Amino acid sequence: MVKDLDLTSELVPGLKLKNPVMPASGTYDYGDGANAFNPSLLGAIVTKSVSAFPRSGNAPPRIHETPCGILNAVGIPSEGVEAFRRNTLPGLKQYNTALIVSVAGETPEDFAQVISCLEEENGIGAYELNFSCPNLGDGIPFGTNPELLYLAVKQIRKVASRPLIVKLSPNVVDIKLMARQAQDAGADILTVANTLTGMAIDVRRRQPVLGNIFGGLSGPAIKPVALRMVWEVAGAVDIPVIGVGGITDTTDALEFIMAGARAIQVGTANFANPKVMLEIIEGIESYMEENGFTRLADIVGLARR
Repeated sequence: MVKDLDLTSELVPGLKLKNPVMPASGTYDYGDGANAFNPSLLGAIVTKSVSAFPRSGNAPPRIHETPCGILNAVGIPSEGVEAFRRNTLPGLKQYNTALIVSVAGETPEDFAQVISCLEEENGIGAYELNFSCPNLGDGIPFGTNPELLYLAVKQIRKVASRPLIVKLSPNVVDIKLMARQAQDAGADILTVANTLTGMAIDVRRRQPVLGNIFGGLSGPAIKPVALRMVWEVAGAVDIPVIGVGGITDTTDALEFIMAGARAIQVGTANFANPKVMLEIIEGIESYMEENGFTRLADIVGLARR
């Protein structure tokens, strides 16, 4: 890191990131594949989504490449919260960076159960509520219904002592309304946004390609949509926004930060380049040095001013 550059981002009191870059849930192998670089260099580690009980995920095929991205219908496979506490969490705690646990479920009670099991554990910085996975069966009703979203966050807030990050779905009419509902119900931070619902058909087989029929579209194709939503949400709420969606390089990351995101997540690009997050951190440092910025805070929302 270049001396005298401050890349830190304090999302909320007690959750201060050393830099604004982290993986999107489920797109970073913090186990055996973590050798591309030291995970402690990241601003945070976001875990794969953890459910109350073990889940096998959706029937294959689960992944389909598109010209500008990937359709995935993995379906949130999980070892379950008890196995996560026993087998995975101890290894994650060894890294010198913030730890965000992604939580999945099909009902508010599912989310609350996972969080209740994790409350006594040390070393967790925040929970990210995966309300927005489009390939979990028929989807999560409270991910796209503002009234149900409000009630779900409010219920989960009662059992969580740590900051709550709500990962919003882009598959809605008004992302600003969903953001305000989450904020009003007690969310501390918003992640904007998850994958867009899509599908593909195999014309030779005359059948949908994905075993779940529908899947989530990620990658460069969705970046303009996600960037627009970050801009809208950052102007609609008073809580921090984490931007995600199609970020593949430093320029993409800077666009999201200048739109108002205080941190960013990298997803699909990790599959093509395991070192992309490290390159983005170094790229942000270089941009700040070359343009006379000394603090990350100086460029957050810069395009809005």
